[in-house]
Amino acid sequence: MIEWSEEHLAFRDALRRFIDAEIVPNLEELEHGDTPPYDVLRKLYSTFGLTEMQRSRGEAVVAASRKADEARARGEEPARRQRQPGGNVDAMAMQLLLIKELCRFCPGMVTAMGVSTGLTGGALISKGTTAQKERWLTPILTLEKIGAWAITEPGSGSDAFGGMKATACRDGDGYVLNGNKTFITNGPYADTIVFICKLDEGDDTPQRDRRMVSFVLDRGMPGLTQSKPMRKMGLHSSPTGELFLQDVRAGRDRLIGESESAYGRGGAKETFGMERTGVVAMTLGMVERCLELCTAYAKERVQWDKPIGEYQLIQLKLAKMEVARMNLENLLFRQIELAGAGRSPTLAEASAGKLYAAQTCMEVMLEGVQLFGGNGYMAEYQIEQLCRDAKVMQIYAGTDEIQITHIARELLRD
Repeated sequence: MIEWSEEHLAFRDALRRFIDAEIVPNLEELEHGDTPPYDVLRKLYSTFGLTEMQRSRGEAVVAASRKADEARARGEEPARRQRQPGGNVDAMAMQLLLIKELCRFCPGMVTAMGVSTGLTGGALISKGTTAQKERWLTPILTLEKIGAWAITEPGSGSDAFGGMKATACRDGDGYVLNGNKTFITNGPYADTIVFICKLDEGDDTPQRDRRMVSFVLDRGMPGLTQSKPMRKMGLHSSPTGELFLQDVRAGRDRLIGESESAYGRGGAKETFGMERTGVVAMTLGMVERCLELCTAYAKERVQWDKPIGEYQLIQLKLAKMEVARMNLENLLFRQIELAGAGRSPTLAEASAGKLYAAQTCMEVMLEGVQLFGGNGYMAEYQIEQLCRDAKVMQIYAGTDEIQITHIARELLRD
C-alpha cells in the first residue's frame, strides 16, 4: 500500500466533519473541564455504524468460541480461524484512519477508546471462556460499558511483571484479591476491569517468580475503590486513575480463561504489542496537525516585514516535519500491508515502530512550539496541547528505553 484509496479518503473526510462539529467546539471542556470523553465516543460509534459493527463482531466471537467448545466436547481439535490474505486491509486502514484523525485534535480520546475496546476487549477475546465473552465482551466492544486494563503499580513502572505486588490468594472455590494499581486509563469511570496480579500459592516462591493471573472485575464490587481522575501533563481527555483492592472476593468465573495459566506474561505481552502498533497512527495524526498549524503560521506571521516562512531556518523546520510525516505514514502503510498478509508485527517490530514514532513526534512538537515562539507556549494555540500530549508517547506502552531493550534482544538472539 502506497497511498490511501478513494474510499479511505471519503471516510477520512466524513470523520473530519464529525470532529469539526462534535469535538473541536468542545475541546476546551474535554481537555480542561470535567467532561469524560465517552458520550462523544458513543456518538462517533453510532454515527459511523461502529456500534452495530462491534456488536456483530462480539456475537461472532462468542459463536466461534461456542463452536470450539463443541468440538472439544466431541474430542476434536477446534478448527483454527484462517486469516485470508488481503481480507484485513480495508478494515485495518479504516481503524487506523479513525485513530489518526482523532489524534489531530484529541489524542487522549483515542487512548480512552483503545484501552476500553482494544486492551480490555482484547484480553477477553484472546483468553476468555465462552461464558466470559457472553457476559462481558459485547458491551465493552460497543462502549456501552467502559473497560480498563490494570497492570501498572506504584512501585513497578517498567518492571511491570517482576515488580508486581498485587496478589490473588485461593479461597475455597474462589480467590481474594489485594493490591494497588496506578496510571490506569479509564480507571475512575471503568465499568469492567481486567485486573492482572500474581498468584500467591502460600509457599516460599519469590514474588518475582510467581505466576501471573488475571480477573474480570465490575465497578462497585466490595473492597474495590476507584480514584478520582489524576492531574497530569497531557492527554487530559483520557481519564487516568488509581485502583485500590482490599480483600476483593472473586469467583473462579472471573478468572480469565477459568485457568491459572490462561493469561500470563504472554497475554500481557500480546497486549503491549497491540498498544505499540497503535502509537504509529496516533503520532501520524499529531504530526500532520502540527505541520498544518506551522505551515499556516509561517505564512501569516510577519517579522522584519515579511512572512517568517520566507526565512530558510523556518523552511528547514517545515521540511523536517514533512519528512517525519512521510516516514510515519509509510510505517503505517506497512502495518496495513502486514494485516493484509495475515501477519502481526513481532514484539520487536512493534517496539521499533513505537520507538521511532514516539521520538519523532516529540521532536516535531518541540520544533512546532519553537516555530510559534512565545505564542507556542500559550494554551490559546493548539500546538501547546499537542506538545504536552506527545511526551507520553515516549512513556506509556513501554518507555523508549524498554523499546530499545526489546529490539536489541531480538537482534542479539542466536
